[in-house]
Amino acid sequence: MSTYAGMSERRLYRDKDKAVLGGVCAGLAEYLGFNLKVTRFLAVIAFLCAMPFAVIGYLAAVFLIPSSSSRMQAGRDYEELRKEKLREEIRTAKPDVDEVRRRYKSMEERLARIEKYVTSSRYELDEKLRKL
Repeated sequence: MSTYAGMSERRLYRDKDKAVLGGVCAGLAEYLGFNLKVTRFLAVIAFLCAMPFAVIGYLAAVFLIPSSSSRMQAGRDYEELRKEKLREEIRTAKPDVDEVRRRYKSMEERLARIEKYVTSSRYELDEKLRKL
């Protein structure tokens, strides 16, 4: 798997479980693979150096980046497990070749018995009795 493919699978979320203010630093640290303390330290430095831009940027991130928590992730994991289990049940529910052969052989034997009965004199006798 290439680096680009690995990046496209990740999504940027605000992490509510590790949030101090809005969870932006926790989400960025998770997304970029940084240490959370380092990310918060850089955010404090940004607030001290460029206060109005950092505040506007942080508020924009709070409102624009969707939030997520471990409970939501657990729900997604449960859904994926449920879907995988359903796929497995569908795969195992398909009859194998031996089962199909057995069913067709059974149907062929029943059809042969019906055909034998219909072409016999017993069938003709039964039909005449029914008409009476």
